[in-house]
Amino acid sequence: MSASAETIPIVTARSTPELFVEKGARLTRSRTLVATVLALLIVAGFGLRVTQLGAEGLSEDELNKLHAVEDYRTRGLTATNGEHPMLMKAIMTVSLVAADWWNSSVLVAGHAILRISPEAALRFPGTLFGAFIALLIFLLTSELFGTEVGLIAAALWALDPSGISFNRIAKEDTFLLFFFLLGNIFWLRGQRVAESRSGKPDHFYWAAAAAFGAMMASKYMPHFFAISASYYHIYQDIPQMRWRLGKVRWLIFFAIMGATFLICNPTILLPATWHEMRIFAGEHRIGHDSYEFMGKLYGNQLSLWFKGVPWYFYFVFIAVKLPLPVVLSFLAGLPLLFRKRLGDGRFLLLFWMMYFFMPFSAIGGKYTRYFTMALPVVLITAAIGIQTLTQFFERFINSLFKSEAAASALRASIITLVIAASLLASVGAAPHYRLYTNALGGSIAEVGTFFPHDEFYDASMRDALSVIGERARAGARVASESPSLVAYYAQRAGRSDLVPVSLSDREAVKGLTEGDVIILERGRRYFSNDRLTTHLQETATPTAAFALGQVPSARVYILDGATLALIRDVVN
Repeated sequence: MSASAETIPIVTARSTPELFVEKGARLTRSRTLVATVLALLIVAGFGLRVTQLGAEGLSEDELNKLHAVEDYRTRGLTATNGEHPMLMKAIMTVSLVAADWWNSSVLVAGHAILRISPEAALRFPGTLFGAFIALLIFLLTSELFGTEVGLIAAALWALDPSGISFNRIAKEDTFLLFFFLLGNIFWLRGQRVAESRSGKPDHFYWAAAAAFGAMMASKYMPHFFAISASYYHIYQDIPQMRWRLGKVRWLIFFAIMGATFLICNPTILLPATWHEMRIFAGEHRIGHDSYEFMGKLYGNQLSLWFKGVPWYFYFVFIAVKLPLPVVLSFLAGLPLLFRKRLGDGRFLLLFWMMYFFMPFSAIGGKYTRYFTMALPVVLITAAIGIQTLTQFFERFINSLFKSEAAASALRASIITLVIAASLLASVGAAPHYRLYTNALGGSIAEVGTFFPHDEFYDASMRDALSVIGERARAGARVASESPSLVAYYAQRAGRSDLVPVSLSDREAVKGLTEGDVIILERGRRYFSNDRLTTHLQETATPTAAFALGQVPSARVYILDGATLALIRDVVN
């Protein structure tokens, strides 16, 4: 008998049916259990993401998407918001059309059942795609590191407060991540099929190309394809490697990617779109001169490099915005990525980290939502750390008490507690998930002080304009750092007479008179308004104040003679 044959059970004619029935039953039970757990995670993740989806008002960024959708609906394909690809906005258009149909058609006694707000309709696609990212993380991770690590990583994503918060804003990052993961799943399946000679891998290559084309049509971040390309190329010097595309397949691959990109992003063919992209690339779309990070103002332009927002921005985010057990698990898993026994799948994670943290730490312009692309690799690394730590404890308990049942129970309990920590964090933060801050971030007084622009994200502007609409005089000027939001919500409040002006415009502020209004939002402090906002908050009493949960978020001042005098002391 050969050496390889010694490892294979000898199956007689009599034993064949029983062995295969038993093995097949175990496999079926295992797959059913995994599928059930994944279904529960997707449902739970979607529920957390969609609950009270319209609880916060639109941000200025989200309003730009709404304007693009309105343009598509009234004028067809246009270059509105053309600095960003079209795919997400097309999906949002479908969501808003469906919401309008629901609100106008599904009526009881003339009133819509569960009326869907524009805010909720605009954000809904992100929550749906975000919930199914848990499935993609499982498929990718289990391909690399096994089913258990895949399930843990999927659970951490489904229940993580930061992941939920990223999916609840109408921005492109969720869609970029979705198609990136989908492309890599097909990429790795193609690798496995090619190596095992279990079939033709070409259809996996073409599916990966289509997914990467959709990724490019979600957000213009082409360098993320380098993660997959780098992972492919590290194998090419191995002589026995069968995973090779060759020149012809590569040409077909990029042709499919390009065709998918054009199908999902036809507005790229409009000359006006290229004009918008040139303006954006020249940093002429930057509306404000700085970003507040940990109480200090920094320039926030990509071209400032290390002179802008500090390089450690995203590392602070990991430290204070993820549940503490997840942070500790990530730190435990990180060294394991450099150990051979983890397998070659670790190289995909290392390239993923490299292509995110190196460029995004160096550029001077940063926002927390960019971390959407890096969060899965952090959670997958944490899942590896959880598995390794629990295996160590399992062996230790088993050797100490000679009880496999007790050891397995302890291991399962630790995994459950880490996942439960994420669930409890999200439930406690809902519906204002962006404000979640762990114990390292300090007490409730420190919430919202690390990344205030992204944590508050104009959430209280709708409420502020509702109050202003009731109290402001006719034709009042409203000074804020989000004039477009003032115009939008003033119109919704039936106050189109209100005149929005920029708080950073000194001449406009000098022209304010009694009865005019100033809105101070947390996260909207800049070099251009720092003296004014600080002085006003320290010396004047607001007409109305707003909070997200227990966290103060905005103040409204309807100006009288005393308040005007305070303002003129600063701006003159």
